[in-house]
Amino acid sequence: MTTRSATAAAPVSGTPRAANPSLSSLAAASGQIVRTGFAPAHAPDAVDQLAQALHPVADLDLVVLFVSPEADVAQVIASATERFGPAQVVGCTTAGEIGATGYTDGEIIAIGLPRSHFASRILRIEDLSAYDPQAMIDAMIQNRTEMTRTHSEWAGEFALLMVDGLSMREDTLTADLAPGLGPVPLFGGSAGDGTDFASTHVLFDGNARQNAAVVVQVRSSCGIRVFNTDHLRPTQQRMVVTGANPAQRQVHEINAEPAAREYARLLGKDPEQLTSFTFAAHPVVVRIGGKHHVRAIRKVADNGDLMFFSAIDEGVVLTLAQSQDMVGHLSTALSDLTRQQTPDIILTCDCVLRRIEAQQKQLSPQISALLASHRAVGFCTYGEQVNSMHVNQTLTGVAIYPPTELTTTTAEEKAWSRA
Repeated sequence: MTTRSATAAAPVSGTPRAANPSLSSLAAASGQIVRTGFAPAHAPDAVDQLAQALHPVADLDLVVLFVSPEADVAQVIASATERFGPAQVVGCTTAGEIGATGYTDGEIIAIGLPRSHFASRILRIEDLSAYDPQAMIDAMIQNRTEMTRTHSEWAGEFALLMVDGLSMREDTLTADLAPGLGPVPLFGGSAGDGTDFASTHVLFDGNARQNAAVVVQVRSSCGIRVFNTDHLRPTQQRMVVTGANPAQRQVHEINAEPAAREYARLLGKDPEQLTSFTFAAHPVVVRIGGKHHVRAIRKVADNGDLMFFSAIDEGVVLTLAQSQDMVGHLSTALSDLTRQQTPDIILTCDCVLRRIEAQQKQLSPQISALLASHRAVGFCTYGEQVNSMHVNQTLTGVAIYPPTELTTTTAEEKAWSRA
């Protein structure tokens, strides 16, 4: 957790990627602060392509990688850590990528934050089954205090979480992290493995790790806005979980009936025909703190149980939700982020179920065009995190805006501590 001072280095835009001219032209827009690079997952020189796009790499404070599971993930993070040093390199595997032209597959997305506008600290969680919550909180507070002292003139802050998407520990982790955040907004995503659900990895310290997580705490001269949005609306149809295994996110019974069969009955569908698209198109939500949050269904187990992406327990009341106009809702949400100022970039964590829904409804080209036109890049997840909650079927992220006098000179607190 070393301190890095700001330098006078000027923002430099990414260099075109020769392997794909259509992506290169989009990646090379001038005047951008946050740099982006895109490379095919199978390219033997993928890391070199990314380095060329993020050039000059010597002035980078942080590089974030979203890596297709088609890549040799261990080799990618090892090579990238060596190539981009002394910048810290973190990342995760994906359930699909969001690149220069929107939804894509089989790519590596690189995001470079230059020291001229960003300072970061890394909190490593190497074993999600055996961490010390208080030590984690103390480290986060120390990190923020140090960055407040060394970059007191910068007011923008956010935290990015990347966590093993098969660990089933996201709910507990986000709750444990919350006391260490203070006023700083957190967003993040659960690492994916396409639609295989077999092996997900979080990347840091040159290694690809499982059952792990990494928190990136960032302070910036840029304007920051963390957001979370979905296009779902609850109906009047409710059901009660009457049998569950919370540790495995597994529901045995709904309304005292076998879970998958009862869910299908309420939808008027054959329980043998439940698919990922069914779950994407007919999600269930729970009401927490006056708001509805999706508890997405991942699959039907062989015994007819329903497996969920997030925490579930007996006695929970689930409400069926309906999808609204996905394209129109996304357009409104992205436009809201650009109403007062155009973001330099929007880093996004988009649930894989949203992507499945877009594909099934043949909306992927329209969604991709919207994401690309707003310079939204990121990855598709097995779940999203926002502040103290693990959620599903949302688009979550951070809009980063070019600095203004307000963001660079606001009288931010000179120190922050916790009793």
